[in-house]
Amino acid sequence: MKAETIKALFPFLSWFGLINRKTLRADFMAGVTGAVIVLPQGVAFATIAGLPPQYGLYTAMVTPIIAALFGSSRHLISGPTTAISIVIFASVSRHAMPGTEEFITLALTMTFLAGIYQLAFGLARMGMLVNFVSHTVVMGFTAGAAILIVTSQMKNVLGIEVPRGESFAHTWVNIAESINSINIMILAVAMITLVTAIVVKRLYPKLPHLLIGLITGAFAAIALGGEASGITFIGQIPSQLPPFSLPDFSISTIREMAPEAFAVALLGLIEAVSISRSVATKSHQRIDGNQEFVGQGLSNIVGSFFSSYAGSGSFTRSGINYQAGAETPMSAIFAAVLLMAAVLLIAPLTAYLPVAAMGGVILLVAYGLVDFHHIESTVRKNRSETMILVVTFLSTLFLELEFAIYLGVLLSILIFLARTSKPEMTVLAPDPQSPTRKFISVDTKPISECPQIKFIRIDRSIYFGSLNYIQCKLGLIADKEGIKNIVIDASKVNYIDAAGAEMLVMENERLRKKGGGLYFYGLESNVWEFLAQGKYIKSIGSNAFFDHKSKAVAFIYKTLDIDTCDICTKRIFRECSKVSG
Repeated sequence: MKAETIKALFPFLSWFGLINRKTLRADFMAGVTGAVIVLPQGVAFATIAGLPPQYGLYTAMVTPIIAALFGSSRHLISGPTTAISIVIFASVSRHAMPGTEEFITLALTMTFLAGIYQLAFGLARMGMLVNFVSHTVVMGFTAGAAILIVTSQMKNVLGIEVPRGESFAHTWVNIAESINSINIMILAVAMITLVTAIVVKRLYPKLPHLLIGLITGAFAAIALGGEASGITFIGQIPSQLPPFSLPDFSISTIREMAPEAFAVALLGLIEAVSISRSVATKSHQRIDGNQEFVGQGLSNIVGSFFSSYAGSGSFTRSGINYQAGAETPMSAIFAAVLLMAAVLLIAPLTAYLPVAAMGGVILLVAYGLVDFHHIESTVRKNRSETMILVVTFLSTLFLELEFAIYLGVLLSILIFLARTSKPEMTVLAPDPQSPTRKFISVDTKPISECPQIKFIRIDRSIYFGSLNYIQCKLGLIADKEGIKNIVIDASKVNYIDAAGAEMLVMENERLRKKGGGLYFYGLESNVWEFLAQGKYIKSIGSNAFFDHKSKAVAFIYKTLDIDTCDICTKRIFRECSKVSG
């Protein structure tokens, strides 16, 4: 078996050679930081997902190890995330009561199916698909999810009864109707936890602010009377490592959960790849999208057999992992192992953790989901992206969550296709002030154009989606401006399909009948090869293709109307100086 094949099957072999005493020390310290951060996050995210708290910790133990071994990023930390947790809750709660054994089994089944989807995408080399999904979809979805999370925690923060399964709007109506039933003690615990976490984060950003907030909230609950004041506690988390679990593989359950699992898989991939690429811009590492798909898929598949629900890349933990000096994916493995040790040692202490304190922490986590800076920038600068943002945001609040993801992605792809269907077509002319007569856009400065030749640079592909737009533009030049010779700078055309090539043949024939023609220069080798193999170059004429624009001008100049050249005063080409006029 070749070395490349072995490394493709076991990608961790490519960075094992980097491990030494120095990297181990750096990765261990980063792992300590990661374990401290994920401890309260894991409990909070599991609560959002409607699962017992320990399942968030199990996910943070298993998922990052597998993702680190089989992914491509050296700094991405996988595990439970807020966005996926809210999708798990919304999807599974339609089939089972949150917290029950049935709910847990369905969540694990969904995790397994999501992993299968992700692994299949990776093996099919579909990593580039994430490039077509606008980051605005994730921004809109997470902003909407943040509001849904806040809504779901109101009962825990205010100490009121809110019926399960209500819509977003109805939930807030119920909250308003129960406003007089607020338990002040519970609200005080939540606010003390929230304020403490915020203050610690601002004054001492390197300290684990969420953990400190939870500890402060626990002491506040005891000081305010505990259960005697109506304050409830989470209860003791089992002091054990992730136990073996088995998803439900019955045909009926798989059929029921498969559509929703696809949404989880899609969201997880978008999160993981976008986060890993974001961190890679700082670490100067190349990310293999296909390998990330494989790593995320395997982490969810394996995790579903060890009491872990669907996970993905965490922006917070990945960013802190890089800032903490992590050198290799061993930091993610160290964080998971240290978390296991912490759970075995301090699990009994979770019996003193108030539900209200957890609610306060979750409110802060939800606030952190909203990317105010980029949302404001998007709304101010980009109309199409703003539409994607608003549609995804409102769909998340008022429609099924998985449908909101699909709708946002679909809208993103449609807008992308709309953009590619109208490629930039820049009119060029030689700059008389340039010693080399460099061709520049006529829009940049007032320069003269030849009345018999039009130079156009086409940016982007010439394919079935853009051919109508390009054909109309060429038609306007020939019919309204009366120019019969059109030269296309194809240096930025990276792809032409059969429909696009047929259109170019037709336009050339139309111009030939008028006494002119369609000419090309600067073709990429792959585009030239396609046109040659399809015999499109033969159809247009091999003498219409040039390596450089100067050769194109020299050839076309011989075919121009000499009478027009005689009375022309623009003289923009070197060849024009030979005309007596």
